[in-house]
Amino acid sequence: MPRLAKTAYTEQPWRIHELTSDFSVEDVWSFRTPGAGPDDFPAMLAALRAAGGPAKQPLPVRFLFAVRWKLGAVFGWDKPSAGVGERVTSLRDRLPGDLHDAPRGPDDEGMPLTAVYELDRESARELANKTVHTVMHLGWVQGTDGDHELRMAVLVKPNGRFGRLYMAAIAPFRHLVVYPALTRQWERAWRERHNAETEYEEGGSR
Repeated sequence: MPRLAKTAYTEQPWRIHELTSDFSVEDVWSFRTPGAGPDDFPAMLAALRAAGGPAKQPLPVRFLFAVRWKLGAVFGWDKPSAGVGERVTSLRDRLPGDLHDAPRGPDDEGMPLTAVYELDRESARELANKTVHTVMHLGWVQGTDGDHELRMAVLVKPNGRFGRLYMAAIAPFRHLVVYPALTRQWERAWRERHNAETEYEEGGSR
């Protein structure tokens, strides 16, 4: 199953642990990437960017995002004053010297999360609003079948009781609609990129 125990994230030696001791682990999800090797994390990130963000998701997911942004506009959840650098400080302010000097990774206007850092085996992005400060961490690990796979951890720091209620309310939608659709999109993105690279290499060797 794509959903994993939280220990699948906490037991890995990720650098993000140095920055998020005051966050809780909300979800851990896996994405199958058959044929992937230990050095393919940058290729996976490139495939995800090419696949597009929420705008490329199926209609039910786009509908949920549209409802969420509409509610945010009505109740002021997403005002700049509630975001990173305003209501909360960015995780980039916590980075040790070596991470601060590492590549940050590109920001995408189609994605509401902003880059914190990007390494050869992991990356982190963050988002804050009136409900939570959240981090999406992507890591590259060896799966049980020998291939490497992508794992996503969602870390959250709710904004008080309202933030905790908000996270509880959206949990069924994340688990039953958003994450399964994301799994299909991201796994397809890997297959398409991997197949294209394989065909190119086979064509070049003839």
